[in-house]
Amino acid sequence: MLKLTPAERSTLRAEAHALSPVVMIGDAGLTAAVLKEIDAGLNSHGLIKVRVFGDDRDARIAMYETICDKLDAAPIQHIGKLLVLFRPKPEAAKERSEKRGKGLREVTIVKPSPSGTKRPSVTKVMVKGNERVTQGGSIKRVKPRQASPKKSSLGRG
Repeated sequence: MLKLTPAERSTLRAEAHALSPVVMIGDAGLTAAVLKEIDAGLNSHGLIKVRVFGDDRDARIAMYETICDKLDAAPIQHIGKLLVLFRPKPEAAKERSEKRGKGLREVTIVKPSPSGTKRPSVTKVMVKGNERVTQGGSIKRVKPRQASPKKSSLGRG
């Protein structure tokens, strides 16, 4: 089981306040499939809420401790039928999110001042996958947009 300081636990409790339950445990109790879903939720979110449908408080406490032991998670809060769990995200998921495809990317453009004596101007711009930044700092499409022969013949007849 992961150990946290009271300050860390308080911060995580505040973050979890706005969350909705990710996993719901029904009448079947804590099955292997439910544990697998909780594990997947912890891997993707790190901090999750679990709702337990059942009136037995002792059973909920036992489930809470079992989940924390088996999945190496930290217990954050247990209020009524809601359980809040935390486990740091694995490094592999962080690396994968840093490798971006052809979506938007942030590019820093540094242009020298016109006089050359002042500081250069630095701007951050979001660039699409089909755009590039030229030497002068302007944004251009990599390939020109294809013109339809049909549209060009109709418009300029």
